[in-house]
Amino acid sequence: MTEYLILFAVVFGINLLPAFGPPTWSIIVLYGFHSDMPVPAIVLTGAVAAASGRFLLAHGFRHLARYVSEKTKRNLAAARAAFLRKKRHGIAGLALFAVSPLPSAQLFAAAGLASVPLLGFTLAFFGGRLVSYSFYAGSAQLIEHSTIGDTFRDSLTSPAGIALQILLLVALIAFARIDWERIFGPAPEHADPEGEQD
Repeated sequence: MTEYLILFAVVFGINLLPAFGPPTWSIIVLYGFHSDMPVPAIVLTGAVAAASGRFLLAHGFRHLARYVSEKTKRNLAAARAAFLRKKRHGIAGLALFAVSPLPSAQLFAAAGLASVPLLGFTLAFFGGRLVSYSFYAGSAQLIEHSTIGDTFRDSLTSPAGIALQILLLVALIAFARIDWERIFGPAPEHADPEGEQD
């Protein structure tokens, strides 16, 4: 039972980080190497922990959105309204993104800032992680042990890894600053009733 709790805590903690955390799949592979836990248990525990961490991260950014300027709030509301109009496409895109090894922290931070409903995001992310973690845990024995340490080090020190994290943080800042209200029109709660009648 302790192994499950440690795995959950480590993966949960990593997925709370908005940037610069080691890739969660490397933890899954590590457990595949050194643990007696069955692969399905590793996958399920890791996926639940990752989804829970990302969900809480998005909620943290949702609370942060209360402290942005009124103009930014209106822009984020316009982005949320546009997403909700095409919700199916957004969740399908997230499901594909969730299977990929790309960092998802900034996507959840943006969803939190825009106050997008998080349940669909989190379920799509959970489903994607079940698939990708199954692959990583199942193939753990085929990967050289020495690559685990390299993966941790590279995720924190490689120029490409650092550049990707910085780029995604810049994209998150840009997301909050783009004039979504001008692009998509105001959110229903900010629309001018008189303007709509013209």
